[in-house]
Amino acid sequence: MEYLKFCFAFLCWMKFVHRVSSTEPPQAPAPIPKENLLVLTVATEETDGFFRFMQSANYFNYTVKVLGMGDTWKGGDVGRSIGGGQKVRLLKEAMESLGDQEDLVVLTVDSYDLIFAGGPEEILRKFQQANHKILFAAEGVVWPDKRLADKYPSVRSGKRYLNSGGIIGYAPYINKLVSQWNLHDNDDDQLFYTKIYLDPLQRQTLNMTLDHKCQIFQNLNGAVDEVLLKFGTDRVRVRNTAYDSLPVVVHGNGNTKMYLNYLGNYIPNVWNYEHGCSHCDDNVVDLSQLKDYPNVLVGVFIEQPTPFLPEFFQRLLTLDYPKDKLKLFIHNNEVYHEKDIQKFWEENRNVFGSFKVVGPEENLSQGEARNMGMDLCRSDASCDYYFSMDSDVMLTNRQTLKLLIEQNRKIIGPLVTRHGKLWSNFWGALSLDGYYARSEDYVDIVQRKRMGVWNIPYMAHVYLVKGSVLRNEMKERNYFVLEKLDPDMAFCRNARELTSHREKDSPSPESFHMLRPPKGVFMYLTNRHDFGRLISTANYNISHYNNDLWQIFENPVDWKEKYIHQNYTRIFTENHIEQPCPDVFWFPVFSEKACDEIVEEMEHYGSWSGGKHEDKRIAGGYETVPTDDIHMKQIGFDKEWLHFIREFISPVTLKVFSGYYTKGYAIMNFVVKYTPERQAYLRPHHDSSTFTINIALNNKDTDFQGGGCRFHRYNCSIESPRKGWSFMHPGRLTHLHEGLPTTNGTRYIAVSFIDP
Repeated sequence: MEYLKFCFAFLCWMKFVHRVSSTEPPQAPAPIPKENLLVLTVATEETDGFFRFMQSANYFNYTVKVLGMGDTWKGGDVGRSIGGGQKVRLLKEAMESLGDQEDLVVLTVDSYDLIFAGGPEEILRKFQQANHKILFAAEGVVWPDKRLADKYPSVRSGKRYLNSGGIIGYAPYINKLVSQWNLHDNDDDQLFYTKIYLDPLQRQTLNMTLDHKCQIFQNLNGAVDEVLLKFGTDRVRVRNTAYDSLPVVVHGNGNTKMYLNYLGNYIPNVWNYEHGCSHCDDNVVDLSQLKDYPNVLVGVFIEQPTPFLPEFFQRLLTLDYPKDKLKLFIHNNEVYHEKDIQKFWEENRNVFGSFKVVGPEENLSQGEARNMGMDLCRSDASCDYYFSMDSDVMLTNRQTLKLLIEQNRKIIGPLVTRHGKLWSNFWGALSLDGYYARSEDYVDIVQRKRMGVWNIPYMAHVYLVKGSVLRNEMKERNYFVLEKLDPDMAFCRNARELTSHREKDSPSPESFHMLRPPKGVFMYLTNRHDFGRLISTANYNISHYNNDLWQIFENPVDWKEKYIHQNYTRIFTENHIEQPCPDVFWFPVFSEKACDEIVEEMEHYGSWSGGKHEDKRIAGGYETVPTDDIHMKQIGFDKEWLHFIREFISPVTLKVFSGYYTKGYAIMNFVVKYTPERQAYLRPHHDSSTFTINIALNNKDTDFQGGGCRFHRYNCSIESPRKGWSFMHPGRLTHLHEGLPTTNGTRYIAVSFIDP
């Protein structure tokens, strides 16, 4: 009996196993063809944000239908308050002809502040996985009525509140949703959708849910800290670290539009590590194909004492651009610089198409002056571009203006940085209070490890603006004056948050307050080329006669370019050095400008010692072999001179006296003046130094006759010193020497006793 029971149980089990094993698994629904997806968006104007949206949509081959283009916007200022009902009305009208297409999936999204990060196949797959008929974007901030927060269904994990910037659903269901709209264009679209969603019956009937974990929609408001860039080989994605998701639609709602601009510098394929910048050459202007070069008004602003201003003007003059196509406007706020501007005007007033100078006597503020410059272009229909430059910008690239025009952006600036520092002319991000914040990519952009064209929130010092933009999007004046902000910050904020005022033909008093959606103009910075640098003006002392001489610490590159001999580097690359006497080396070190300015500085000081033995300037008060001189310390130039020795003399010392490492220290640093009337020569002597440098500061036969130096031990004389060239020779024991008589004129030399 027990055996029969066992057999019966076994047969029943085998029959069950056979039935289970022969049952086919449930079939997954067939993927929705990407052709069944239609993107609907509302845009009444083609703004920079709209073009960016379309660029990302076209990259993934979305089918997009734009609603309302060219219409007057009556939906309120949605960037700052409630509104947007016009979007629902336009969508309702569009769905009336689409609502009976059961296989059609409609994705309705904003366009001015939204980017696609993935394609139609991905978004449809994720929509199917959600297993609902309508899916709304979700966010962590309840808007516009916080009192409705408790009415939302609870969620264990994810965003709880509805956002209307992104909706995806089957066409019949979207049609049923928007067909309920019977409000005004300036009523709030999100509140309309929220009330429907919060109705349990409607939520069930329309089979609606929210994209709680950002599988499709990523709203940035309140979620910036959750989002980071994920770099791949083919393109860049946005990753939500809170839910480990890769959203397809990225929406810069609320006050996150600048962060969206940052993300938009990369996604979907704008820049990556493998290919660099993918769109930098899109829509560029080929100047060689134009019949004529565009007309450019150059606005130059000198708002504080600025070193190397003559060199700034020279670089402006040497820009590779037809000068007859350039008009020049200069605002100078410094009396100190009037002599530089006067000289530049006298020499070049007929070079440019026009030349206008506004000086300190006009008593204009910075903001007023910059408004004036921009207005000159705005009011001139022939002004194609406005190129604004501050005087602290040294453009070393002669092609700068052409390169900026070719990029074909509304506002674009070249990257310029302060030498050896991360200080530049742009900010990569803004803090919540609107001031500087460092973006993740700031250092890489400044150091040109990432090269491209970057959408940025703030720029200053130098930028190019299209004249057509000034006469259209930015036709309102007074862009540089805004309470509590400096002129550059005011300009950038006004450009970013640009909103046009009410239409002149407003149909009713009720629409008086209505504004169009913000249509901010994107500001771009390019670092695709090395354009130049920013000069430091912070510690520019103008109490000297030639103030740039003191800039060796603050602006070493510009100091070197102005004051070091053009052939100095050949000492090391081509052994450009001479040895006229044993262990006497002769090499170029100072430019003619340096020689002239040092002489001018000494003569301006004027207290020459007279070549007397009694000398209170030195220890002991007695000079054995006196010269008619002025010490560098007397004019406050000793620290700068010692730095010059360490930077430009010490490397030569190591080259010619191999194995000797100089300290680059000297107590006696002075300029000697030889004249037949005061002191014509110097008797034989040794110097109290390990080695001495002797730099000729003017020209023989032009400025003086005679002169030179004779070394007794070797019976060797050097009678034709070259201006800007230095002798270097041992000071003690072996090189007894004398200064040969100056027979006419005045001879100047700069001398240092190094390593005493």
